Amino acid sequence: MNPLRVLFIGGSGIISTACVAQALACGHEVHVLNRGASTLRPVPEGVVVHRADVRDAASVAAAVGDLSFDVVCQFLGFVPEQVLADVAFFAGRTEQYVYISSASAYQTPPTRLPVTESTPLRNPYWQYSRDKIACEDALVAEYRRSGFPVTIVRPSHTYDPTMVPFDGGWTVVDRMRRGLEVVVPGDGTSLWTITHHTDFARGFVGLLGRREAIGEAFHIMGDEAPTWNAIYTLIGHAAGVEPRLVHVPSDAVAAVDPEWGSALLGDKANSMVFDTTKLRSLVPDFGARVPFEQGAREIIAWHDAHPEAQAVDPHYDRLMDLLVDAYRPRDLRTAR
Repeated sequence: MNPLRVLFIGGSGIISTACVAQALACGHEVHVLNRGASTLRPVPEGVVVHRADVRDAASVAAAVGDLSFDVVCQFLGFVPEQVLADVAFFAGRTEQYVYISSASAYQTPPTRLPVTESTPLRNPYWQYSRDKIACEDALVAEYRRSGFPVTIVRPSHTYDPTMVPFDGGWTVVDRMRRGLEVVVPGDGTSLWTITHHTDFARGFVGLLGRREAIGEAFHIMGDEAPTWNAIYTLIGHAAGVEPRLVHVPSDAVAAVDPEWGSALLGDKANSMVFDTTKLRSLVPDFGARVPFEQGAREIIAWHDAHPEAQAVDPHYDRLMDLLVDAYRPRDLRTAR
């Protein structure tokens, strides 16, 4: 494929950073549009940076000027007004507009597995997911009306070394290392697809510039779907401890903290396994290369090297104490 001029709106997040690096490695001319506020994941050398407030149309217009792009990738679109502003600005200035939605938009809980791109979109539990669905609906309507060249991409749980993959983040690891129990939603046996950001990026960049992807939706993730018990255990072992797991029903979590509960009931409480046949039809060499066992070691090593990132959230810490006390197995209560 000939080199493409690609604009990333965002470009400094967990997923987008890896996609920027992968696009650059593939020889594309890479641009990013953001405020330049993040220092956690610096933009690689060789990327053209445009500084703007992406919510301010005048700021975007001043930063981008009269440039056009083969591909525009929107990582920061969360409500329909934001993506419709992109339609107004980029119509006629790009051959492909890639919108990053979410696999949490799929029917929750799913009626059958594996999930495919034709699985209905419906999430009655989580507003974030409903907003992503509304963005998709707005973009698909614009594709039907005017031919706006949208491709929709739905990531599942994608991580990098800076992100502990639990609600509460490092608080969970800190509790493990202090010998305290940690809360695992449900019975811990649901299957959860978890994907390293570099694996996602190879699938994502493979879709750029593909006319066959216009008007279509794709999810991108690896094939690995460990149980939550396994995910917690692998993180614990990487941290040098045997974690003490206490299983708590997700609706019980929602009863004490609706925000945490909605993220569980609307996403993590359900087994989610995906069929990536559609992606592989356009990116046949796609395949995950980083197992979560390795990813867990990367997460702990990065945090151990960055003590400033070892933030303990007192809110989650207190909630876990409350839930552990209520749901600790009876024999462990007696022993305690």
